Amino acid sequence: MSADVGNGQVREIEEILSAFIPTQRPVEPVTPETLTAAHRISRQWTSSEAGTLRAGTPAHRRALCAMLGETFNPYRPSVITWPELDAEQLQRLKALPIWDIAVQTEGRAQLRFAAYANSLADADLRAAILLNAWEENRHKQVLSKLVVAYGINLAEEPPYEPPRDVEWAFLVTGYSECIDSFFAFGLFDLARRSGFFPMELVETFEPVIQEECRHILFFANWLAWHRANLPWWRRPFFELRVAAVWIHIGWLRARLARTMSPAGKSGIPDPNFTLHGAKSVTPIDLGFRDLVALCLTENDRRFAGYDSRLVRPTTIPSLFRFMLGISKIWMRPKR
Repeated sequence: MSADVGNGQVREIEEILSAFIPTQRPVEPVTPETLTAAHRISRQWTSSEAGTLRAGTPAHRRALCAMLGETFNPYRPSVITWPELDAEQLQRLKALPIWDIAVQTEGRAQLRFAAYANSLADADLRAAILLNAWEENRHKQVLSKLVVAYGINLAEEPPYEPPRDVEWAFLVTGYSECIDSFFAFGLFDLARRSGFFPMELVETFEPVIQEECRHILFFANWLAWHRANLPWWRRPFFELRVAAVWIHIGWLRARLARTMSPAGKSGIPDPNFTLHGAKSVTPIDLGFRDLVALCLTENDRRFAGYDSRLVRPTTIPSLFRFMLGISKIWMRPKR
């Protein structure tokens, strides 16, 4: 693919996204009451569909599409008031090794979701995934305004390339968000409780974190719906593709650990890579088991308000519940 063709495709996808108008609600003054109502709508939702929502049925498809639209939070990055930080708090914020990665991740995610949406004939699914992409772009705007407000220097963003295989890119991004969000839920709660950062700054990102919860809830239900509607002869290939996606993500995570952690400079991934994130947001010395337990608790809490008939992301929570169970048996005092 030539650079000109790639740039043309990116511009086309960006134009589709810029023309997209998210769910409209009556304009209300921004008050503590309206903000509270918006947060409540974004985290508590029950489908109007009657009966069970069996994966793959038309009712399931309608519910998973409606969930994103009906829980939309209309906050605007342009009106966020960034709190003043003292010198120590500002240094902590600047020291977090996430800003370049976060901005670029959101930039790729919005492009990949929009590209996949553009490939769909189903108008409802297309609109839902475009909303997902639009919200990813809004996350990027929030991050961009934060780094400007606090003078955080970012590396120049690389050119974003259109995905050659839109389904593969959608799967990689969806599964990656399931992994990232699981740990983000726990780390965000640590930041909230630690007092390392002003509560006003932490609360600014609450809508962003909850939106990621909605996104992976949608992805898990899309996955269940898609699997159920595949012809039997296409299912083995799709499951092989999903396995390849997990291998690909594992390779990307290992490379990221080598890049970001001090121990990684030797070329050996740091097994405590995730704990470095915890130490960046709390002065408490937290063990890996405690961090995983917190992530599991927060994961359950964030999903609790959504219709229980919808599928939940289970792979990452189940994996770490299994790991916790094994570690308890291993650490049990021997008689």
